[in-house]
Amino acid sequence: MNIAAKSSPSMTDHRMDTGKPAFLGFGLGLRAQHYDEILGGNPAIDWFEVISENYMLPGGQPLRMLDRIRERYPVVMHGVSLSIASTAPPDFEYLRGLRDLARRVEPKWISDHLCWTGVHGKNLHDLLPIPYTSEALDHVVSRVQLVQDYLGRAIVLENVSTYVQFSNSEMTEWEFLSELSRRSGCWLLFDVNNVYVSAFNHGYDPHSFLDGIPADRVVQFHMAGHSHMGTHIIDTHDHPVCEDVWDLYAAALKRFGRVSTMIERDDNIPPLDELMAEVNRTREIAGKVLAPGRKTG
Repeated sequence: MNIAAKSSPSMTDHRMDTGKPAFLGFGLGLRAQHYDEILGGNPAIDWFEVISENYMLPGGQPLRMLDRIRERYPVVMHGVSLSIASTAPPDFEYLRGLRDLARRVEPKWISDHLCWTGVHGKNLHDLLPIPYTSEALDHVVSRVQLVQDYLGRAIVLENVSTYVQFSNSEMTEWEFLSELSRRSGCWLLFDVNNVYVSAFNHGYDPHSFLDGIPADRVVQFHMAGHSHMGTHIIDTHDHPVCEDVWDLYAAALKRFGRVSTMIERDDNIPPLDELMAEVNRTREIAGKVLAPGRKTG
């Protein structure tokens, strides 16, 4: 399917003109359980990703801890409530809080998810799927452009795990993401676990997803665990990364090259040393796959 041929000319000219973010190395999602250990020991982690909404209230202990951590480590902001695909009016109060936090934290980039998160003013606290249609693409491109203009920077959007599909979709998820990035100028966060989960749930080859995303638009990888229910997989972020996802990570490195990578853990959070072992494994696998003289891409 020639997606570009369906693009409206008026939607192809407005791109945020910013350079690709620099490679940060191998990081970890910042969680409150580890604040003291991080500040007391300076663990060998290259950078931290913070959940934006946890720090958007003025003052308080979380923000004070973040101020101290960001003095030592690069930080990126990762949101769960931007609801970029929603048809509701943009929430400028939320965007103002996001912009204020970014001015304070000076993140290397700001990311969120390609999804919608609520309706009629209610946040459902879930990352809900969208139909991959030309109409939806036009809508999301315009929303991304609005957010980028408001924030004064290109944003990064992540593929989500899904459990249902829309029968009226006109293109694949990877075609939608590719065209969205091309037309809006946003960057892409490639969640390796989410690709594995969705591929299993919907019966497609995860490598098709890898091959369908433009290599020059990906600036971050997520690595996480999930719950395998036999007939389907749920993206729970409460287990270590499984071997199949590690294998898919190696394939993603071959396809995309050197990309900032981090470990996500949101439940059953173990001691920092256990998570650092997974961070070190991302570093080791990347070192082997991207060794000098080894062909990638």
